[in-house]
Amino acid sequence: MKSALSDFVWEKKGIYGILHVVILLMSLFLVISISIDTFKGIPFYTQTSYMKVQLWICIWFLFDFVLEFFLAQHKWRYLRSHFIFLLVAIPYQNIIAYYGWTFSPEITYMLRFIPLLRGGYALAIVVGWLTHNRASSLFVSYLTMLLATVYFSSLAFFVLEHKVNSLVVRYGDALWWAFMDVTTVGSNIIAVTVTGRVLSVVLAALGMMMFPIFTVYVTNLIQRSNDQKNKYYQQQTTQQEPVVPQR
Repeated sequence: MKSALSDFVWEKKGIYGILHVVILLMSLFLVISISIDTFKGIPFYTQTSYMKVQLWICIWFLFDFVLEFFLAQHKWRYLRSHFIFLLVAIPYQNIIAYYGWTFSPEITYMLRFIPLLRGGYALAIVVGWLTHNRASSLFVSYLTMLLATVYFSSLAFFVLEHKVNSLVVRYGDALWWAFMDVTTVGSNIIAVTVTGRVLSVVLAALGMMMFPIFTVYVTNLIQRSNDQKNKYYQQQTTQQEPVVPQR
C-alpha cells in the first residue's frame, strides 16, 4: 500500500501531490489540537506552544503558495484563482499577538480555523484523487467538506454557547445541533449568541445546497445500474436468439 500511494502521489501528481499531502497532514494536526483543547476546556487564547506551531504551519502554507505560483504556467491566472489561499495562510493570531491587540476569546478561537481553509482544499483534492469516476470524485469531495464544516461548526458552537446556553451542556449537544441544522430539520437547541445564530443560518444554507447534490448522485448511480442491466439483458437475448439457416 505504501508503494502504491508513493507511486500515485509522486509519479502521477508530482510535486503538487507531495505538497497537498503535507498540507493535509499539517491541517489534521491543527484539527486534532483544536479538538483536544475544546474537549478539555483548555484556555486556547493563552497557549504559546500552539501559536508557535500555527506560525510554522502558516509559513509552510505561504511557501507552498509561492512555490506553486512560480511553477504555474499561467501565473496571473493562478494568482487570481488562488488568492484566497494566500489570505488564509497569513498567521493572523501571531500578528495580533505581536501588536498586542486584544479580542474576545470567542473571536480568537474562530481565528484558529482560518488556516484550516487551506487544508480543506487540500483534503478535497486528495479525496478526489482516490476516486476513479469524476462524478464520484466530486460527490466525495463535497461530502467530505460538508462533514468537516459540520464538525468545525459544532466545535465553535460549543465554545460560544455552552457558557450562556443552558441547552448546550456537553459537546454532544453541539454536535446534535449541527447535524440537525444542516439537514434543515432543526433541533430543540436555539442559538443565543450572534455568532451561533450566524452559524445556524450558514449550516442550513449549506445543507440546502449540498443535499440536492446527494440526490442527483444517487439518481445517477441508479440510472447507470439500470442501463448496465438493460445492456446485459440485451446481450443475453441476442446470444440466445436461434440462428435461422439460409436456404
